Amino acid sequence: MFSAMSELAVSVLPEISGIDAADWDGCGAGANPFTTHRFLSALERSGSVGEATGWHPSHLIARLDGRVAGVAPCYIKTNSQGEYIFDHGWAQAYERAGGRYYPKLQCAVPFTPVTGPRLIADSPAVQQALLAAMAQFAQQSGLSGAHVTFCTEAEAQLGEAAGFLPRASEQFHWLNQGYETFDDFLAQLSSRKRKAIRKERERAQAFGGTIRSLTGDRIQPAHWDAFWAFYQDTGGRKWGRPYLTRAFFDILHQTMRDDCLLVLAERDGRPIAGALNLIGPDGLYGRYWGCTEDHPFLHFELCYHQAIDWAITHRLPRVEAGAQGEHKLARGYMPTQTHSLHWVADRGFHKAIAAYLQHEREAVGEEMEILSELGPFRRG
Repeated sequence: MFSAMSELAVSVLPEISGIDAADWDGCGAGANPFTTHRFLSALERSGSVGEATGWHPSHLIARLDGRVAGVAPCYIKTNSQGEYIFDHGWAQAYERAGGRYYPKLQCAVPFTPVTGPRLIADSPAVQQALLAAMAQFAQQSGLSGAHVTFCTEAEAQLGEAAGFLPRASEQFHWLNQGYETFDDFLAQLSSRKRKAIRKERERAQAFGGTIRSLTGDRIQPAHWDAFWAFYQDTGGRKWGRPYLTRAFFDILHQTMRDDCLLVLAERDGRPIAGALNLIGPDGLYGRYWGCTEDHPFLHFELCYHQAIDWAITHRLPRVEAGAQGEHKLARGYMPTQTHSLHWVADRGFHKAIAAYLQHEREAVGEEMEILSELGPFRRG
């Protein structure tokens, strides 16, 4: 138990089933599909996190006069896999200096490079208490530090004021400027980029089958069987071992299919490629893609163009298509800054990281300016 103020106390929960979904989501976790109790529970129930995964649940629960007033999804990490804010270099330097970087405390949604609330509370005082508890828990448990990844900009400012080090990273997001149709979006691009996307879509859609966008009860268990094969193929090539278990997708179907958008390319009645998105109240979040047949530009069509189409139709303000990928720029996804926070127990190493992050923030800012100038939109 970590006391932040006389009437507020923060405790550590080793599994999310130890708190009612209504209490967790009632703090504001429902603002993002990935921070909901049902999503985090699916990760734990399916064995995607837990023993032997490097992600050990250690969620923080803040109670004010006994009432749940704030939560933070936290994990003790024994590696840096599945985080998408890379600190492998820090770990190597820390260990070369004679320290032990792992385990560390990670406030994050596993395997999910999506910005969302991490200090989930209405009150800044409760958010500050959660931050203080992270550092205190890390120090008392002999962890090297505490890290908050893909937090909101407001949380990043709060964390910096509390002594955490802010880190800036970059993703590519598509923003809906009130478009009524995909052609309205294309009209805002330069002539050359507009023609290139139209040609790309024609090539992709000529793969010899049909493309369907499914959500809710239109998604059937057989669709997850097909998507599992896609996920296995992509995960095996990218990460060596896919992070999510097969059971995760079954639980997702049971508890979150209304939050899912599954875009499938089918040929001869059989899915041959697919992209999984999660639907939030203010955005569409692209997560995974895979295929069993290669067709020109089909990846771009399912992951990027179809997502834009769906967001326009359903009046969502943005599409986030995951980490990295400058190839997204030509398709209307513009550079957007993301935020994280870092606290390291060793004061000398903390100071060294602070200097490194200052230079990194400047480099990220410069790169975003250059890429924005290279974007596909018409000038003037």
